[in-house]
Amino acid sequence: MATTIQISEDLHTELIKRKLFERESYEEVIWDLIEDNLELNAETKKELEESRADAKIGKTSSLEQIKMKYGLK
Repeated sequence: MATTIQISEDLHTELIKRKLFERESYEEVIWDLIEDNLELNAETKKELEESRADAKIGKTSSLEQIKMKYGLK
């Protein structure tokens, strides 16, 4: 069942910018945004878990250590 929604001119302009091709529907644009967000969230959660595991075993470097390593201090 199709429905209509009201959006601001600013959002309309932004959706137009995000179209991959001129004839792409706004529904396709919105689904692409939702999909990208879900993928990013899953990827981010995985990276956070890996970072926490690294921190627990001491596999981290301080900012000072990084600066020394790259000669920034």
